Amino acid sequence: MRPTDPGIERGPAPRPRGWVSLYTVAFLLLLGAGAAIAASAAGLLESTRLLWTSTVLSGLAILVAIVSVALPRR
Repeated sequence: MRPTDPGIERGPAPRPRGWVSLYTVAFLLLLGAGAAIAASAAGLLESTRLLWTSTVLSGLAILVAIVSVALPRR
């Protein structure tokens, strides 16, 4: 039988997951991390502040991406 046959019962459709807005925020954080590491490399790694900034932005991007997948859409 095909799933569209009237004799087959289907449960409720699963709720869609993922927020595009949070994906966008994660992507922008990742771009910021890339810009910070590029600026640090351009300055020949004179300061570790930009390296730490890049690390923090990368970590935040990962967290936001995970949250955007874990949260169901409204």
